[in-house]
Amino acid sequence: MRIRLMADEDVEAVVRVWHASGLVAYPFIERWQRFTLELARSVFQEEIASTCEVWVAEADGEIVAYLALRGSYVDRLYVSPSHQRRKIGTSLVKFAMQRSPAGLELHTHQKNRPARAFYEQHGFVAVKFGLSPPPESEPDVEYHWRPRDP
Repeated sequence: MRIRLMADEDVEAVVRVWHASGLVAYPFIERWQRFTLELARSVFQEEIASTCEVWVAEADGEIVAYLALRGSYVDRLYVSPSHQRRKIGTSLVKFAMQRSPAGLELHTHQKNRPARAFYEQHGFVAVKFGLSPPPESEPDVEYHWRPRDP
């Protein structure tokens, strides 16, 4: 597996990873269950690719995950459902930690237990519980990761 910056020709594959992963991860969000691939493509271009540094994880020539960073903020981290539990997410988190050695922040949904366990396993600490912005307006949790003193 290798991690590299997303290229223009990668957008379709990244959107497919995001869409498929979101459908599996968010059965509790009605809006996600109605989220079409076409809408995902539009949202990705307008709200993610235009504001974030997007990195892709490639395995056997196929994009299987992506990480979107805005400085020290992990805006998105998604792994294709068919490639989960293969340490790809761990590789992306470690990569993000190297890119932002002073620390990272992120939000995830409170009901997304697998994501919460994943981040906590990697040293992230829940610092605030709240509500995601509309239109989702779902209970969320803010996590921070800070490096340990040597």
